[in-house]
Amino acid sequence: MRQACLNAVYELARADDRVVFIGSDLGVGTLAAFRKEFPERFVMEGVSEANVLGMAAGLAMEGHIVYVNTLAVFLTRRAFEQAAIDIALHNLNVRLIGNGGGLVYAPLGPTHMAIEDVALMRAVPNMAIVAPADAREMQRIMPLVHAQEGPVYIRLAKGNDPIVTSEDEPLAFGRPVCCRSGADALILSTGITLRIALEAAELLAREGAEAGIAHCPTLKPLDRDALAHAMQPVPAVVSIEEHVLSGGLGSIAAEVIAETPWRRPKRFKRLGLPDAYPSRYGSQADLLKFYGLTPEHLAEAVLSLRDNTGSG
Repeated sequence: MRQACLNAVYELARADDRVVFIGSDLGVGTLAAFRKEFPERFVMEGVSEANVLGMAAGLAMEGHIVYVNTLAVFLTRRAFEQAAIDIALHNLNVRLIGNGGGLVYAPLGPTHMAIEDVALMRAVPNMAIVAPADAREMQRIMPLVHAQEGPVYIRLAKGNDPIVTSEDEPLAFGRPVCCRSGADALILSTGITLRIALEAAELLAREGAEAGIAHCPTLKPLDRDALAHAMQPVPAVVSIEEHVLSGGLGSIAAEVIAETPWRRPKRFKRLGLPDAYPSRYGSQADLLKFYGLTPEHLAEAVLSLRDNTGSG
């Protein structure tokens, strides 16, 4: 996914001479073709993320569209004030490409796991947020990101994630994607949890339960009317995200459910990470399993809601 994103930045730079790339402490070969073809628009900076975002803000004020790439925790947590004040306050065209959203860097411990990045960026006025499911969706969403006015946070997954999206599904910035229909429940996903949702839906079908899936590659802005429309036919909604429960997809869904005048009340459950920094060590897959972010646990949550919807 990261390579698909960077390839897209290169192609955008070839078509638009306003594009500038700034990397922070990345590998020597990163965007080698970009560096060779547009050396005046390529900067590789050392480990000084606040300085990088200040630099990006200055370039954007001069009319450039700036793509900044480094670890997600460094963009959102370490340089939060610069993201908010230097960039978002002025609604500048800076794209923050965050490597390793969620539990990707689990082997490096909690200092490198971006488990609260969406909540941080969602709280920043003017900041848009995208979290594609795979490399294909990343390729499709990058031209939409480029066309946006103002800052965008791009949450990248591990890389080499299974391709689970289709080129046939309409993709529009800010709108959920209907990946599957089902009358018993609706699963909401974002980022790599789409794969988990699709596998859970297959497990549920074997149990005679039909779950729809609304995938949210854009988390902010997010068309709440479209999300409510997707929820309308079903009695139960379950969200799943590789992020703490506070401030992410589940919080957005809860707000929509609370603020929509339903004919019948909705049963709702959020699946995500607990309100604690991970204390276990292992791989991303190990921690996803430990925290119950699996197709099996998601299917169980859907069945539990379905079986307890009552006649309300």
